[in-house]
Amino acid sequence: MASFSFFSFFLLSILLSFSPVLCTNSEGNALHVLRTKLFDPKNVLQSWDPTLVNPCTWFHVTCDSNNHVIRLDLGNSNISGSLGSELGELKHLQYLELYWNNIEGKIPKELGNLKNLVSMDLYGNKFEGEIPKSFSKLKALRFLRLNNNRLSGPIPRELTTLSNLKVFNVSHNNLCGTIPVDGPFGSFPIDSFEDNRLNGPELQGLAAYDFGC
Repeated sequence: MASFSFFSFFLLSILLSFSPVLCTNSEGNALHVLRTKLFDPKNVLQSWDPTLVNPCTWFHVTCDSNNHVIRLDLGNSNISGSLGSELGELKHLQYLELYWNNIEGKIPKELGNLKNLVSMDLYGNKFEGEIPKSFSKLKALRFLRLNNNRLSGPIPRELTTLSNLKVFNVSHNNLCGTIPVDGPFGSFPIDSFEDNRLNGPELQGLAAYDFGC
């Protein structure tokens, strides 16, 4: 009897040693919460099984060698609904691709917690409200495309501190105020800002509200 108990304990120890790392629990839970907020007529999220601790086997999700979610690819998936603070839990995320869908509501400020984010593509949706100032914390960000939405308000001046930003597109929205010229904004083409209520490059740091934004 004692030998059987020892064998059971030994077997349990082996099984636990192969279990996914704990951090993937929070990432899987975050993605499951996201799924509950989305309408998915094409069943592109069908593989997102909440009973699995590790989301790395789900379609449209890419993980690194440590089972951390580093990429979410749901572009052009015909999904609708809204985003919430849950996406801020994907601390290792590098690529967020949600373009050409019908997602609406405000862009969560919690996306500013994704310190490893390199690319954020939210264009071609129905997002409204202002661009979160929290995006200024995304120091690794190189690509930020928010065009073809319903965003309003000024372009946050805090974004001028994103020294790695190479591509920035907010065209075809309802933004107002002036276009920043500091930092990387001095190199973005004018068509990145077209079809808004923007007044052109700012002069001597004049604030957006000076122009009735």
